[in-house]
Amino acid sequence: MSDSKTTMTYKDAGVDIEAGNRFVQMIKPLVKATARPEVISDIGGFGGLFSLNNSKYKQPALVASTDGVGTKLKLAFALDKHDTVGIDLVAMCVNDIIVQGAEPLFFLDYLATGELSPEKAVEIMKGISEGCQQAGCALLGGETAEMPGMYSDGEYDLAGFTVGVVDREMIVDGSAINTEDQIIGIASNGLHSNGYSLARKILLEKMALPLDATPTGLSVPLGEALIAPTRIYVKSVLNLLRDFSIKGIAHITGGGLLENVPRILPRNCKAIIDCESWDKPDIFELLREGGNLDRFEMYRTFNYGIGMILVVPPEQVEDIMVRLAGLDERAYLIGEIAKRKEDEDQVVLS
Repeated sequence: MSDSKTTMTYKDAGVDIEAGNRFVQMIKPLVKATARPEVISDIGGFGGLFSLNNSKYKQPALVASTDGVGTKLKLAFALDKHDTVGIDLVAMCVNDIIVQGAEPLFFLDYLATGELSPEKAVEIMKGISEGCQQAGCALLGGETAEMPGMYSDGEYDLAGFTVGVVDREMIVDGSAINTEDQIIGIASNGLHSNGYSLARKILLEKMALPLDATPTGLSVPLGEALIAPTRIYVKSVLNLLRDFSIKGIAHITGGGLLENVPRILPRNCKAIIDCESWDKPDIFELLREGGNLDRFEMYRTFNYGIGMILVVPPEQVEDIMVRLAGLDERAYLIGEIAKRKEDEDQVVLS
């Protein structure tokens, strides 16, 4: 029988407050690296303060998005590599608001784990800080939750939230898209953060490939190809929006081209996609062959090499392609907009 008079602490229950305090001190330089002039609070407060400069906008509209990294985290656990999944976390949020023309202002993160390892958590925060710097947004705050018994040893979950702003008259919503507009695809660098449940089932279970092996067709070890962080397109797209007429933008995530492109198309329009017009990263061919996946499954589950699409006027295509090359983006002219009949699909693969 235990002594009912024995003094217990929160640490006895598995929550180490001192480790949490140490973690906050360790990440202060990472947070500071993302600062914008509008930030008027330090990390550690009850809430982050951000002063919106209304003079920059006629009718500012706030745009918000939240997302996670999904089962790609299983790869981070298996590889014991935690410094890039934070980039994925930021990317999944900020890429979703740039499609409406919004500049990301700030980002909040949520890290939940069974037992806090400050050193591992700092590696995660390095990725979040890097992602925020790539997107030009401030890491305004977050929450680190230590919940014993909720997660397996060494595992954690991540969620993110971002807020951006766009002038109301500059919102990109696809309503101006019309026939003969052209579709530009900006390359992805792999799976980004979608399709990992299927990818792990094919590559790690069915094919039983070791993560440190380099299968035929890949130029890097399998684990390296799978953990490659999601590209952040914010600065490139903002650059284009300043000088060109971008009628529609779609972030190609879960659902692939087949489900994400229709989200920006008027009902009387369809997108005709030339599937041979861009280079596919080698990891997709490995997945297609290993899982015996048909064409529909490839284009619905994965981004298949295109991370973002732009719908633009025909006369601006050449200049936009030149600009994208100057911004170190690999881009392809992958299709065009055509008139759609009522019973037709909104995406046609050719």
